[in-house]
Amino acid sequence: MTDPASFRLSGAVDLGGLRQSAPAAGGSAKPHVVDVSEATFQTDVVDKSREVPVVIDFWASWCGPCKQLSPILEKLAAEGNGSWVLAKIDVDANQRISQAAGVQGIPAVKAVVDGAIVGEFTGALPEPQVRDWIQQLVTLAAQQRDGVAPGTDESTDGTAVAEGPPPTPGEVALEAAYDALARGDLDAAEAGLREVLQLTPDDVAAKAGLAQIDIVRRAQVYDEQGLQAALAANPDDIDANLAVADVEILTGQPDAAFDRLIGLVKRAPVEERDRVRAHLLSLFEAVDPADPAVLRARRELASALF
Repeated sequence: MTDPASFRLSGAVDLGGLRQSAPAAGGSAKPHVVDVSEATFQTDVVDKSREVPVVIDFWASWCGPCKQLSPILEKLAAEGNGSWVLAKIDVDANQRISQAAGVQGIPAVKAVVDGAIVGEFTGALPEPQVRDWIQQLVTLAAQQRDGVAPGTDESTDGTAVAEGPPPTPGEVALEAAYDALARGDLDAAEAGLREVLQLTPDDVAAKAGLAQIDIVRRAQVYDEQGLQAALAANPDDIDANLAVADVEILTGQPDAAFDRLIGLVKRAPVEERDRVRAHLLSLFEAVDPADPAVLRARRELASALF
């Protein structure tokens, strides 16, 4: 299945123009995560990317979605245990790097291999999509270094062989839609996913993508601090709970989101239960229907209602 943040090793952007004559060491205390400045960029990004892939997280302290995405990247970097490195760059303090890397909005994530940007996405994608994107990066970077063209496997005698049959029209449309989603172009992504559903009405990935786009659009206007304050004042605040559940889905916490709303269904006034239930059902659509979290939550929702 093609991923919303579909990875590319073509169109690489050379970062050599940011070379520094006397780089210093990065400042992060976390293994495999480093805070990068222009002075350390050469060593911590360009040089390091010749050993393992480097994923750059362009962020800012005022950016709400950055606060959702950065913990996911740091968690995955720890799980990667050195198979790739996370480089965190504050765009306000390092504007020259941001401009050179073509950053147009944040959070922006760029993958660097052998000193060049080879893949990217923009926006706070859910953890499963980020995880899949990084897995593609590590795999394709290894293929590139082994002299195997991306999209091929090696035969038993070491020669490269093409993978599988050509993609179907539905697969091509789905990939284009996910490319648009990776760029942060929600309108183009939505149009593409609807095209996919015209070709293959039961496509689970397209349905989930549309549901995710709806959540992202809602979350763009959320005030995280305001939501937390609202819940502190009233844990049963319907609107605040619905919004926080959206954020939990986007940050890869479906269990937390589902438990939050199932509990709310049990406590909410009768006239509000349908609204909470409908919101929860919309969140189910953004997750693989076979996911254990969805299966469990559906059972618990049925028990809560009946």
